Amino acid sequence: MKTKKLIRLENRFGANTYNPLNVILSRGEGIWVWDVDGKKYMDCLSAYSAVNQGHCHPKIRQAMIDQAGKLTLTSRAFRNDQLGPFYQEICELTRSHKVLPMNSGAEAVETAVKTVRKWGYTVKGVPEDQAEIIVCKNNFHGRTISIVSFSTDPGSRSGFGPFTPGFKVIPFDDTQALEAAITPHTVAFLVEPIQGEAGVIIPRAGYLKAAKALCEKHNVILILDEIQTGLGRTGKLLAEEHDGIEADLSLIGKALSGGFYPVSAVLSTTAVMDVLHPGEHGSTFGGNPLACAIARAALKVLVEDGLIENAAAMGTYFLAGLRQISNPYIREVRGKGLMIGLEFYPQAGGARQYCEKLKNNGLLCKDTHDHIIRFTPPLIIAKDQIDWALEIISRVLVA
Repeated sequence: MKTKKLIRLENRFGANTYNPLNVILSRGEGIWVWDVDGKKYMDCLSAYSAVNQGHCHPKIRQAMIDQAGKLTLTSRAFRNDQLGPFYQEICELTRSHKVLPMNSGAEAVETAVKTVRKWGYTVKGVPEDQAEIIVCKNNFHGRTISIVSFSTDPGSRSGFGPFTPGFKVIPFDDTQALEAAITPHTVAFLVEPIQGEAGVIIPRAGYLKAAKALCEKHNVILILDEIQTGLGRTGKLLAEEHDGIEADLSLIGKALSGGFYPVSAVLSTTAVMDVLHPGEHGSTFGGNPLACAIARAALKVLVEDGLIENAAAMGTYFLAGLRQISNPYIREVRGKGLMIGLEFYPQAGGARQYCEKLKNNGLLCKDTHDHIIRFTPPLIIAKDQIDWALEIISRVLVA
């Protein structure tokens, strides 16, 4: 009864912008969550990879409590004692020169767009208001007006024009299309190392390396959106490491706070970031001491608790187990680390039905693009817990 009442409240007073599974969660710990009626579930979505460290990690929670009792917000009109150490630690960890902190992933994307346009005009010499940014079909970078302007998802675009100009869309995983799209006005190529929202679409090995080489050849900034793929999700700190490259700009968020607070960041080379000057970009909450303290703890947990290595090992194990499931409607199981997609043929009747059945059996995951289930559990997951998940998934998919 409590679940039905809370759903009615959401439906009556909330904007109709989501279509969630009908489970009302009230508590989380590690890889587990509980609903308002006390039923326990394994979380295999991790808030779209925002809780890579697991729900309510005690070390991150304590950092938040300690900082909340001292200082939470100053605005960037003043300095705070958490910002400098955060800058140093994240730059040393990711081999970055400079960092610009923001709040949400979409804000990080917007920041990158502004930064590379400014770089194009002041460094590359692109004529004013003619900068072009190349993006990929089926991308997902957020839902602001500028970002949906270069989306190819009708649901994200329909009814929201007029759109922001200055973007070119090419196929994903196609370096020939990338080179053909580059002009003297091209300032950047913005791409996800793995297209998460599109259904865990993994490019061929070497794609990012080839894209980086093309960008260097044509004096174009490579921007990697690692908001989902970064911070251990694919079995590396950043997914770019699988191709042995370093982007000119890297965007991170989600797990940067371990799910405790909205924190994102643009990681950059000095040559690119130094085009920005005081007053040209900022955020009241970006870089606040509470956010910085939480992010520092979240990064420390990822490294010291071995979560990146665990994601690589457990991802290989989970992927192998899913590929053993016998269901004629399964088209493909693909993944890297603990970022896994299971795609059905259209004849299966959609992935949502399976997500509903998995929920009823105590496992939470989410469908995307009608026919795909994403499995992205917290990076703390253990082998015996994956065995439990595989038993549930097999039971549901084989039935």
